[in-house]
Amino acid sequence: MAEVIASTHGLAVTQAKDVAESALELSVDVVVVGSGAGGAVAAYELAAAGKSVLVLEAGPYVPSSEFTEDFAKAMEQLYQDKGAQANAEGDLLVLQGRCVGGSTVVNGCVAFRTPDYILADWQKQYGLTNLTVDTLNPYFTKVESNLGIHVNEEHEVNRNSSVIREGCKKLGISWKPFQRNIRECALTGHCLSGCATDRKQSMLVTYLPWAAQKGAKIYADTRVTRVLAENGQTTGVVAEIIDPKTQVKKADLKVKAKVVILAAGAVQTPLLLQKSELANSSGQVGKNFACHPSLMVVGEHAEDIHPWRGAMLGVYVDEWAHPDKGGFILEGGGAGPVELSAVANPGLGQSFMDYMVNAKKLSGMVTLIHDHNVGEISWDKDAKKIAYSLSDQDFPAMKASIKAAARVHFAAGAKKVYVPTVQQRVIEKEADVDTVVDGIANEAMTFRMVSYHPQGTCRMGADAKSSVVNPYGETHDVKNLFITDASLFPTSIIVNPQVTVYTLASYISDKLIENADKHFA
Repeated sequence: MAEVIASTHGLAVTQAKDVAESALELSVDVVVVGSGAGGAVAAYELAAAGKSVLVLEAGPYVPSSEFTEDFAKAMEQLYQDKGAQANAEGDLLVLQGRCVGGSTVVNGCVAFRTPDYILADWQKQYGLTNLTVDTLNPYFTKVESNLGIHVNEEHEVNRNSSVIREGCKKLGISWKPFQRNIRECALTGHCLSGCATDRKQSMLVTYLPWAAQKGAKIYADTRVTRVLAENGQTTGVVAEIIDPKTQVKKADLKVKAKVVILAAGAVQTPLLLQKSELANSSGQVGKNFACHPSLMVVGEHAEDIHPWRGAMLGVYVDEWAHPDKGGFILEGGGAGPVELSAVANPGLGQSFMDYMVNAKKLSGMVTLIHDHNVGEISWDKDAKKIAYSLSDQDFPAMKASIKAAARVHFAAGAKKVYVPTVQQRVIEKEADVDTVVDGIANEAMTFRMVSYHPQGTCRMGADAKSSVVNPYGETHDVKNLFITDASLFPTSIIVNPQVTVYTLASYISDKLIENADKHFA
């Protein structure tokens, strides 16, 4: 089999077009399923420890030289289900990267540490007494250094975020500049379409090349269909290599491995376990899905904002972040005209044209709520099903976040605020905020919700009866089968999850290496 090295990254990736055989068998120490935040970090750490590592990615290899900065095209090129992955009701888009590098290629670079109060809750409620702030601090520090994570400087705060900052100052509420994993940001505003300049420190340009340099092999276009196990211990995986253009299977692949690491994401990882009929004695695989269902609350100003110019994410509002204070944050989120036309309902005909003509005068603010784990991922009648509806328990936080965003917009000088509901709702003045938002009922197809943060479907915990993996990432039921993606989060974490995934993957890999005699015998 040929391995093609892409000159853009110097990254050796075997793709479907390189495969001549119809059946392949490989043997390695570790096979990693998924090449995003959890998979890439684990691959590097284990390869650096001298283990033979194979990374299998279902999506294509798309080097940054092929990124178009066209969001509509990027959805088709880089996203799961071409950007159309949704819940059963159709009112929540669940956006995940499906490419080498995973969601790290298409996220907004936001880099939060896991809040201390979330870790404290995990320790108390789920027996994760090993995951203390002191224990994880060295891992946070390491990934932050490796990925160039830094606090936004003033030139990285665009006009969209600066007006939000001004509104917060007038209201006397807490705001902060984001930390982002980016080096010398080119300020193009196209983070969600892939970073064509390689400034974003995604897995595509960091941990995956580093893993390859240590000897790891990376296969794209390779969909794992089953995890194998015998006598309570994993033995490898089977997969199909699929031509991404024709969707025709080119080869069957069987991988024998001492350790299997699942890092396909909080939707695909539980589906794979369900198809494999493994690691589910607790009945929790696919349960406890959370996703930070987000809304884009848009304000219209008299002056030009140009929300698509500059760094996409500049500042955030943390006044209500703690669950005791509301359990939500607001993020100054820039957006292009395509995105702006999708997140609000500006009406039809002339009202829509007026909205789009004024797109340069719009400012965006994204809400993130600490949703409870009420959803479920399942393989139903040979099809993926995402069962998630905004719960009555979470509905007050969603309404509170809209009200807070609207008030910040008005304090920043907005003339009106568009509420992201399916039916058109516009708040004309600050005095109407409560009336308009309180008139919204918690019903299906009410909000235009989007999630970049699926999590929680293979819960980590000390009790094997109520969780899927133990405090060190190994499944309770199957030895040497590990999970290193956001599916292992016991609860949602309020903030963007990528740094938590990097950190837990690094920690789990470290503990695996410390116990190499046990796992690689």
